[in-house]
Amino acid sequence: MAFIGSYLTLIGFGPTGWGWLLLTAVAMTIGVSVCGFLAGTVIGSVVTFMQLSRHMALRWLADCYTTILRGVPDLLVIYLFYFGGSAFLGTVGGLFGYQGFIGMPAFLTGTLALGVVSAAYQAEVFRGAYRSVARGEIEAATAVGMRPWPKFRRIVAPLVLRYAIPGLGNTWQLVLKESALISVTGLVELLRQSQIAAGSTRRPFEFYLSAVILYLVVTWFSSIVFKRMEARTTQGVRRAL
Repeated sequence: MAFIGSYLTLIGFGPTGWGWLLLTAVAMTIGVSVCGFLAGTVIGSVVTFMQLSRHMALRWLADCYTTILRGVPDLLVIYLFYFGGSAFLGTVGGLFGYQGFIGMPAFLTGTLALGVVSAAYQAEVFRGAYRSVARGEIEAATAVGMRPWPKFRRIVAPLVLRYAIPGLGNTWQLVLKESALISVTGLVELLRQSQIAAGSTRRPFEFYLSAVILYLVVTWFSSIVFKRMEARTTQGVRRAL
C-alpha cells in the first residue's frame, strides 16, 4: 500500500506530481502521430496511384519507394530528416549571413519522418484494398456514364476505404509506437518525458510503468475508434457465412 500511495503521489497533479507533464507529453505523442499519419495518408495515396498506373516507370518508382522505406530502420530516417533538414536550413541561413547552427524543428522532423515511413505501409494497404473491390461495381459506374472524378468520389473511394480501414488501423498503431523514436531529436513526447522524470526523481520503474499504461490507454481508445469506423463503413454489407 505504501508503494501505491507513493506512486499515485508521484504521478498525481499535486505540487510534487508529474501528472500534468505526462498528460502534456501524451498530447504531444498523439499530435505528432496524427500529423505523421495524415501526411502518410496523402503521400501513400499518391504512391498508390503510381502503383496502379499504366506507366511502368511510375510503377517502378512506387515499388522502389515502398521497398526502401519499409527496409530502412525508422530511426535512420529520423536522423536523415533531422540532420539533413538542419544542413539545409543552415545553408539557407548562410545565404543571409547567418553562420550559426539552425536545428530542424523536432515536431516537423517527426511529422515528416513518420509520414514518409507510414506512407510506404499505407500505400500497400490502399493497393490491396483497391484490388479487393469487385470489378463489376466499377464497371457498372462506367456503364451508366459516370465521369472519372464522380466515379472515384462516390464509388471507388468508399469501397476502397471499407477494405482499407483494418490495415490502416494496424498502420496507426505502428505510427503510434514509432513516435517514441522522435525523442532523439529532443521532442518531449511521452517516452522523453518519462526519461526526464525518471532521471530527476531516480525512480525509473514508476515512470516507465506509467508510460506503458498511457500508451496502452491510447492504443485501446484508438482500436475502438477504428472498429467503429469499420462498422460504419460496412453497414448494410452482407457477410459470407
